Amino acid sequence: MTPGSASVLFICERPVPDPVLGRVADELGETVLHARSVAAGLEQVRHHDFALMLVGYAGDVGALAATIRQVRATRRSVHTPVVALGVPAGAGFPVAPLYEAGAVAVLTEPLSPVILRAKLRFYIDAFQASAERRRAEADLIDASARLESIIAAAELGVWSWDIGPDRVAGDDRIAALFGIPDAMGDGAPVARYFEAIHPDDVAAVQALLSDAVARGAPYDATFRIRRAGGGWRWVIARGSVAPAADGSARMRGVVIDASRQFEAEQQLRLSEERYRTLFDSIDEGVCVIEILYDNTGQPCDYRFLETNPAFVKHTGLANAIGRSIRQIAPLHERYWFEIYGRVAATGEAVRFVNEARELGRWFDVYAARIGPPEQHRVAVVFNDITERRKGEDALRQMAADLEEANRIKTEFLATLAHELRNPLAPLRSGLQFIRRAPEDPAAVARIHEIMERQLGQLVHLVDDLLDVARITRGQVALKRERIDLAGVLSAAVETSMPLIEAARHQLDLRLPQETLVVDADPTRLTQVVSNLLNNAARYTPRGGSIVLAAERDGSDAVIAVSDNGIGIDPARLEEVFKMFTQIGEGRRHAAGGLGIGLSLVRSLVELHGGSVRASSAGTNAGSVFTVRLPLAPVEPTAPAPGPADAAAAARMARRVLVVDDNRDAAETLVAVLGQLGHQALVAVLGQLGHQALVANDGHQALRMMAGFQPDVVFLDLGMPGMSGFEVAEAIRREPRYAGVRLVALTGWGGEADRERSARAGFDRHLTKPATTAAIEEALA
Repeated sequence: MTPGSASVLFICERPVPDPVLGRVADELGETVLHARSVAAGLEQVRHHDFALMLVGYAGDVGALAATIRQVRATRRSVHTPVVALGVPAGAGFPVAPLYEAGAVAVLTEPLSPVILRAKLRFYIDAFQASAERRRAEADLIDASARLESIIAAAELGVWSWDIGPDRVAGDDRIAALFGIPDAMGDGAPVARYFEAIHPDDVAAVQALLSDAVARGAPYDATFRIRRAGGGWRWVIARGSVAPAADGSARMRGVVIDASRQFEAEQQLRLSEERYRTLFDSIDEGVCVIEILYDNTGQPCDYRFLETNPAFVKHTGLANAIGRSIRQIAPLHERYWFEIYGRVAATGEAVRFVNEARELGRWFDVYAARIGPPEQHRVAVVFNDITERRKGEDALRQMAADLEEANRIKTEFLATLAHELRNPLAPLRSGLQFIRRAPEDPAAVARIHEIMERQLGQLVHLVDDLLDVARITRGQVALKRERIDLAGVLSAAVETSMPLIEAARHQLDLRLPQETLVVDADPTRLTQVVSNLLNNAARYTPRGGSIVLAAERDGSDAVIAVSDNGIGIDPARLEEVFKMFTQIGEGRRHAAGGLGIGLSLVRSLVELHGGSVRASSAGTNAGSVFTVRLPLAPVEPTAPAPGPADAAAAARMARRVLVVDDNRDAAETLVAVLGQLGHQALVAVLGQLGHQALVANDGHQALRMMAGFQPDVVFLDLGMPGMSGFEVAEAIRREPRYAGVRLVALTGWGGEADRERSARAGFDRHLTKPATTAAIEEALA
């Protein structure tokens, strides 16, 4: 193949090119010239124009980038697109240096015929369209030059019309153009000339001629006349009216053959249409921008001069032409101006990926200067890759989450195996001892005690696992009753005392001076305190100090378990409540346990409408776990109600759950309820057994539903994480909560907001700040 006939240059040191390239080129009817060395390829580049240059990867990415830069540095190919071909697939291969060197695309092995075909077709079509446009422009220039030469040399048709007798006389050129026979060379009526004019042009030419005669104005008409061999030619006729010496009127003028000019213009229009079709049909966003500068000469904005239809899809910006980006997005980042300004100033094309935060999108961009430097114009081809970036981030996060979940699962299974082996070993040893020495009653009795104790440990592990499963499925129903908190603390101490004494710890029990009554499940609350005591015993060095204290804090009972043990890193205080997490990783197996105790504590406390938090000054500084529980309302010392009063009380008795992420707002609502009259809810808590609890997020509210079983839920709609609408829909999906009344409490009070809350399952919609009368009406 000869260099002049090839539209694609392939530079690659490999002797045999990829067969996909040859097959695709044959399908497109294109010729590929294979240069087997960089020097040979550069020699071709210096002497021939190509639509596209492919640079093949031969095992050295540095050499590949250097070849691309050399091609880009050659004057003749500075604007020719270069595609790197056959690089290895995979995220580890460095493609950025290839784009920095000037590649417009990088195609990996194995070559995709579809992608390669699309690339070849696009760049070859663009090259051909550009070549046709240049040829059409050259033809137009040539036609204009010829026309000027003809006019300068008087090579045009000259005519004279004697208006009165209607006789038109013309030179040989006129006669040849209009087909006038020699016999009529001295004069023919104007109608004879009109016979040669295209029928569609006759009326317009007659009107122009008549107007010029009537007004004495210049005559100027462009029309088509019939060719002698068929077809039509374009001519321009010009003339002016001048009085003759004998007083008659006469018009003199010329006719210029403009066929070449019009044909060139038509070719230019066709080329422009092809270019526009290609410009408008590609899926990438394309725009031409003009860089704008401030008083110091620094790029500060850019104006959109031209965009394609895909521009709006990729940017979301409609009607951008003629406007600057700062007019559309005032906070658009400055680095965009710096990048495009550098392209306009240096003429070096760039390929990059960056975020336009003001537009809320990520873009993959290729930018190159067009036109002379003084125009400051840049063509930008780009793709919106926002969803791809989100997908990549989501995949990375998912991989991290899966890795963490797998790590936790593996550690949990290892810990579970360890914790099960601990009691199983003495059980097996005890059975073997009894089998071998049944005649020693005292020893057998001791072995029985050990086996019972280890069996109890096994049962405790299984119970903890079952509790986690029940709480996760929402199957834990609290058996609430009014209990004295001191009794719960004493029971928890009794449960945990063997572990505390075995470690030689000193326990300081500080019971409250007053009776603290809570509405709680005594078994579950004892489990909470016992778990905290057991944790303190496990993670405090032998002979340590543990304090269990309780006191009143307003309307709450506060239980605190503190120790002088190994402490907790302050950055990990919240992690200790996660499932299967253990504090003090260095002594994981030494401390024992499955890492589910504190997770159980938090779940059970929240089911009671309370909260738990951990605090520590750091490693080896001890720790404090604080539980807050709402106190039960004080029972009045009123006379026993009669039958009618009891019936009314039964009708009015209610459990109310207030759900609001704003703790102050939730507590204020409870306080307002406490000040209502005898018809309000909380004012009769003591008399009628009403109870009100607070949840500070949607997930906590759903966890409290099963244990608390409220009759009425006051629900804030605009909570983060899980909105009030989502909480309401979750409650309505549960048949067991069919009788619960939901009251929306929100700052949005429009008709559309009320309709939306009704669709979500709310029975009432109150607008913040709700009046006391509105609350009373909702409760009624």
